[in-house]
Amino acid sequence: MPKSHRPKALYQRGEFSLYPRPGRNLEIVWYDRDRRRERSISAGTADVEGGKLALDKHYLHVTGGEYIPPVNRVSPLVASVIADYQLAKGDQAKSADAIRHRLAHVVRYIGTLPDKAVRCDAIDERWIAKFRTWLAKQPMPGQNRQRSPATIENSVLQLAAAIRWAKQIPGFDTIPLPEVTRSPSFRASIPQIAAMFRYCLDPKARTDKERARRIRERSNLLAFLRLSVATWARPDAVMDASTAPERGQWLSQARAFNLNPVGRRQTRKRRSLVPVPECVGEWLDTVEGPIVPKELSKSTWRRMEKDLGLPGAGQSGMKLIRRSIAHHARPIIGERDWIQGETYLGHRAPSTSDFYALPDPAHLGVALAATQALIDEIDKLAPGAFYRTFTATGGNVVVLKPGLSA
Repeated sequence: MPKSHRPKALYQRGEFSLYPRPGRNLEIVWYDRDRRRERSISAGTADVEGGKLALDKHYLHVTGGEYIPPVNRVSPLVASVIADYQLAKGDQAKSADAIRHRLAHVVRYIGTLPDKAVRCDAIDERWIAKFRTWLAKQPMPGQNRQRSPATIENSVLQLAAAIRWAKQIPGFDTIPLPEVTRSPSFRASIPQIAAMFRYCLDPKARTDKERARRIRERSNLLAFLRLSVATWARPDAVMDASTAPERGQWLSQARAFNLNPVGRRQTRKRRSLVPVPECVGEWLDTVEGPIVPKELSKSTWRRMEKDLGLPGAGQSGMKLIRRSIAHHARPIIGERDWIQGETYLGHRAPSTSDFYALPDPAHLGVALAATQALIDEIDKLAPGAFYRTFTATGGNVVVLKPGLSA
């Protein structure tokens, strides 16, 4: 019988080709040089666009997630590099949403240009200057404020990272973030922080049924507030926190929480190992798995901002708890011992001696005592924030001090 021939490939990348199969999912075919034979796998879908995406992912997996420059040495298209960068790296990162959002601005800008086939070597200082100007004029969805220079520069920095990943040299300089970052000046008072807890524990509602529903819905926000106050952690670290044993974060016997889970490499935004007050420890002992059970959306936070009359406009974002607790704790700790506050915040990198004599979280006793004092103040103004029974059901919200009434 004559040998049957495959139909024309629907999509090809290097030696990897996508073929149709009547009545079945698309097929990815390539020649394996190590095994000296042709190999194939299912694309897992009959949809052509979905098949292309599956081929791209498999291509990047086989090549070890590295970008392989074109054979003809023509500078690659920026849009293609961004798509591959997100598939190979960005989508796997903890900050995947932020990476995607930052690079989306670049893709949107390219879409406004007469010639959309922009290549990496075409992006120079002049191109970046125009991009910065364009992005500064774009409205922010749902917010009546201008985009900050730091937000704009984050997109430039992410683009530079994607270009370097593609083994290209960026033809532009980035601005160091400290030079364009204007830290919010607003710090929430202890009564304002207590009001946030009351917003979760005792929401305004017309009926008991409606009140119970709102309490359940805000259980994620309550868990976020508790761990943020207790550890001074960045929002991403709180969202990532878990008591799962394999994560190695909740050290119950030591009453300490390691904000950096097992297997995560420390970055410039260091995550510390900090002791927690006993009332928080009793709560964490009852939590199984993620401490914030579901992703806390920015819209949930903004609703609270609006309902409580917080300033908004970038002044009272989700880092507000971290900034405010550090602000109130500093005079309690005192300048002599403020190094403990820096450790809590992750602003103190370990020295060589720390690797010889491992630091003990118990040595952060002054900062722990200050945190405990602030928790006591919050709980007086919002009973149930840390010590008393929280009466909602569901989620990871439980009795913190058995025997105390609601």
